[in-house]
Amino acid sequence: MNKPSFDPVGVAGIGLLTPLGQTLDALGQAVRQARSAVTAWPLDLPGIDPAWLPLARCDFNDSLVRTPSRIPADRGTAMALAVTAQAFAASGLDRQALDAERVGLFWGSGMAGAHSFDSTCQTLYGQQKRIRPTTVLSTMPNAAVAEISLQLGIQGATLTYACACASSAVAIGEAMRALRGGWLDVAVVGGHESMLSPGVLASWQAMRVLAPTGPEGVGAGSACRPFSADRQGFAMGEGAAALVLESQAHAQARGTQHRLQLTGYATNCDSRHISQPDAEGQARAMRAALRDAGLQASDVGYLNAHGTATVAGDQAEADSVAAVFGPQGVPVSSTKAIHGHLLGAGGAVELVVALQALDSGLLPPTAHLLTPGAGFALDLIQGEARSVSGLRHVMSNSFAFGGTNAVLIASLA
Repeated sequence: MNKPSFDPVGVAGIGLLTPLGQTLDALGQAVRQARSAVTAWPLDLPGIDPAWLPLARCDFNDSLVRTPSRIPADRGTAMALAVTAQAFAASGLDRQALDAERVGLFWGSGMAGAHSFDSTCQTLYGQQKRIRPTTVLSTMPNAAVAEISLQLGIQGATLTYACACASSAVAIGEAMRALRGGWLDVAVVGGHESMLSPGVLASWQAMRVLAPTGPEGVGAGSACRPFSADRQGFAMGEGAAALVLESQAHAQARGTQHRLQLTGYATNCDSRHISQPDAEGQARAMRAALRDAGLQASDVGYLNAHGTATVAGDQAEADSVAAVFGPQGVPVSSTKAIHGHLLGAGGAVELVVALQALDSGLLPPTAHLLTPGAGFALDLIQGEARSVSGLRHVMSNSFAFGGTNAVLIASLA
């Protein structure tokens, strides 16, 4: 192990909203038991062939959320408001005691405002009716950040990251850098995504990256099979997760030490193809994150993979992980099989999964994985959760369309 270049950043509070539940206990139990939330949803729009899609929805009534601005919230923005309030409450921080100018907000979403935009298009073109004068304010990419900053009184940097599937992982990593650099004391970080609306789903279905289901959606629950030989694509999901991060200096000044810490981050670009992943670029990102944390590959005891269950994506990640850690070098699993691909929110939710594994020593399995893909030199966790001792460091991968790679490392204090 090398000495890290920077102090670790503490995790003070977590809030989440996922298809697997809205509490840490519910999420932890579901991922350890590999209990799928994926169900079938019919897509039947004029001009395209009817289809059944595998989706993972949240049990969340967004109509009950009132925004600070009083503008009707997009479903995704409502989710973001809910989880950030939950995370801040869990942190135990006193808003009145904080310097609001030294509190930041770093947030990610791949297609923020998707529900509102789809609904607006239906109103304008389908029904030929007037649209809300606040449409821009509910569909703009930083709508959630604007509402969260109003809700929590945040006056420091408030930034939105749109890096497709790596959005929230990049947001979390960039917040780490700001806290390490001494520019902020506290940062609210994470991401949201809710795009389970007809027009957006039709767009994803047209890409042919969604896992097929049987007639009338039969078999949807196990349609997504990361790292399986018979993998055929992913299930779409929705959700949000927020973390409150605190610099070590600020935590020490108030007599606190956080057990869970973020210690490494790196992001880069493949610069090879807009939608095809590149193992070399992913490996460079993982190695850079290890250097940032002052760790060797052998120090990492669990890797939460991006693991989308696409043929090309899983192959590239299997190759990159083996290149960095060696064959069978680190236990690996992907939880997208049961909560769906959360896109911009995926990095935040999956980091929480990795943090739970770090805290409990129980590594979640990859659901529906019976026969791994040929040639995968990975220690894949199959069947049931794996109990390990001495776990000190975990890694979470997020790889995105556009070639953006983001890798986060968490450690025990």
